[in-house]
Amino acid sequence: MAAVRVGLTGGIGSGKSTVSALLRGHGADVIDYDQLAREVVEPGRSALAAIAEQFGPGVIAADGSLERPALGAIVFADEQARRDLEAITHPAIRDLAARREAAAGPEAIVVHDNPLLIEMGAHTACDVVVVVDLPVPQQIERLVRDRSMTPADAQARIDAQASREERAAVADVLIDNSGSLDDLTTAVERLWRSLEQTRASVS
Repeated sequence: MAAVRVGLTGGIGSGKSTVSALLRGHGADVIDYDQLAREVVEPGRSALAAIAEQFGPGVIAADGSLERPALGAIVFADEQARRDLEAITHPAIRDLAARREAAAGPEAIVVHDNPLLIEMGAHTACDVVVVVDLPVPQQIERLVRDRSMTPADAQARIDAQASREERAAVADVLIDNSGSLDDLTTAVERLWRSLEQTRASVS
């Protein structure tokens, strides 16, 4: 028996984190890639040393930790710089995720909660790909309301990710989050029942 591997993704502000939390509540083993991304650049990690070598000492804080605003200013303004960063961090994140999945055990439903699932090509290794979808105007509205972004900043973050069309093209399950929280909760309950059936069929 092998764990059921679920890839969960969605654009920034789509509600992916809410879906992740609901799945965790049902009993899923959730691997949070935002957390992994923070872990792989902690002081002493090889990825942090590689980032310093690539981008210079200005991206390292006085205490030896990553100076995120300084790095962000570089990579969000330069497509090649962002790709250079991803070439350092993505392999480290993949390795850490594989260890977390192995630790979950063979009977688990493991959710890879990854905003860059498509960009990393990680969807190809999943049994089920779940995409949380939201029209772009609603994404921008929520980012402005909930994260105090300007509309221009919100649009830039959206543009830096895969498009809605690219995500939908690889989705096995597309969750529309343009409605209420109750609607979303019902959709996740339906998804969870389906995932349990998938687990039973491979056991």
